[in-house]
Amino acid sequence: MIWNFTKMQGAGNDFVVLDGVRQRIEMTPERARALGDRHFGIGADQILLVETPSHPEADFRYRIFNCDGSEVEHCGNGARCFVRFVHEQKLSGRNPLKAEIATGLLVLDQGADGEVRVDMGQTRYEPEALPFDAQGLASRPCGDDTLWTLPLPDGSSPEISLVAISNPHAVQVVDDVDAAPVATQGPLIESHPRFAHRVNAGYMQVLGRNEIKLRVYERGAGETLACGTGACAAVAAGIRRGLLDSPVRVRTRGGLLTVAWDGQHLSMQGPAVTVFQGQVDIDALTASFNTKEAARP
Repeated sequence: MIWNFTKMQGAGNDFVVLDGVRQRIEMTPERARALGDRHFGIGADQILLVETPSHPEADFRYRIFNCDGSEVEHCGNGARCFVRFVHEQKLSGRNPLKAEIATGLLVLDQGADGEVRVDMGQTRYEPEALPFDAQGLASRPCGDDTLWTLPLPDGSSPEISLVAISNPHAVQVVDDVDAAPVATQGPLIESHPRFAHRVNAGYMQVLGRNEIKLRVYERGAGETLACGTGACAAVAAGIRRGLLDSPVRVRTRGGLLTVAWDGQHLSMQGPAVTVFQGQVDIDALTASFNTKEAARP
């Protein structure tokens, strides 16, 4: 079975994008893992699938699969690439577009400068929104936010802000994001049993009232060069803590994003770039990937 695909990136967060409108795509966790593998597949942080919508107000349905095969609710950088893909592939000329995701509708607008603005919708902060088991944990108020102390197996106990933007985020403020223990502590937070559906672990360094640096250890993908929903979560947490003012420039390792927040709704703007296009024999690729997996000691 041959699939046409497009490789895209938004601030270094990279994707394999598939047109499920004009070709039949039956995605499985196994196929997503094979596509995302950087040695035996095409290589990507996430696999994006464009389909016909079920929602009457949506132009398309937009699905996101992590490179570990898990399907997730939202991906901000992927949403920008989704818009560019739909326009470049001439699936639609509408601008703005409405995309159906697992938790509702997104409004996406591609500007004349090529940058894409995404209305990320509302945020929630109560533990049950993620969901997060806060029973027995210490907490303290910080501005309009609540900081939760999360004991970890390595002996550290970071104070985290809880933010739900379709998918869950745990954000902490650090003095130096480049020296933050993202690779070692990030997985402990991401898979912590108090998060029922795992969580994206964000590390934010405040540079000024309108600027931060950010690294994110993403659910099912590890650290990525940029995380769109993570940028929005960090900005919301920073404003609620009294550290930031909207709009905020978010400096990631893959590029610059701009996030604005009116107290309820978040919007994010940034680049979306097509890297290359190609075809893949998905059955052959998956079989090769499975052979590699079976050979692991």
